[in-house]
Amino acid sequence: MTTLPDPARFAHVTDWVFDLDNTLYPHHSNLFSQIDVKMTAYVGELLALPRDDARKLQKELYREYGTTLNGLMTRHGIDPDDFLEKVHDIDYSWLVPDPVLGTAIRQLPGRKFIFTNGDRRHAERTARQLGILDHFDDIFDIVAAGLNPKPARQTYEKFAELHAVTGHNAVMFEDLARNLSVPKSLGMTTVLI
Repeated sequence: MTTLPDPARFAHVTDWVFDLDNTLYPHHSNLFSQIDVKMTAYVGELLALPRDDARKLQKELYREYGTTLNGLMTRHGIDPDDFLEKVHDIDYSWLVPDPVLGTAIRQLPGRKFIFTNGDRRHAERTARQLGILDHFDDIFDIVAAGLNPKPARQTYEKFAELHAVTGHNAVMFEDLARNLSVPKSLGMTTVLI
């Protein structure tokens, strides 16, 4: 049973910020697991590694650099566009439109944003498949972040500056606790999904 937060906790909110993957759709939808498989394959192909070694390295890069992409750029100088295109070449049909989610987001007072370590194309495809794309004012993706992933402080600051978001008027919904520490320190209300 899901416990819903007290609506009074959000009375001050004018800016609603949502992570994308495993936040706006359920983990069991199989979408991010496809991306994960593609990232492992990319690492294996790039470095001529067997699958198990590629998987181990991919997870190491994720832990050490915040994202696999950031680790591959830092250690191996890869082209981020090539990586993003290949790992997001997935089957979005696993996602089904979610009219209840769409109605809930549409009814939120104020501005709504998707803030993702993925790229805009992936965010748009995902939100379109869910039937919620038109409910968002903007998508702040890894490219807009200067390829600096969450949880880097400068990434949140860049988002806030670009959209004139003040911490005390914003809430961030995220599935990874490590990505909520900085928003909380900036005064945002935070919700772990």
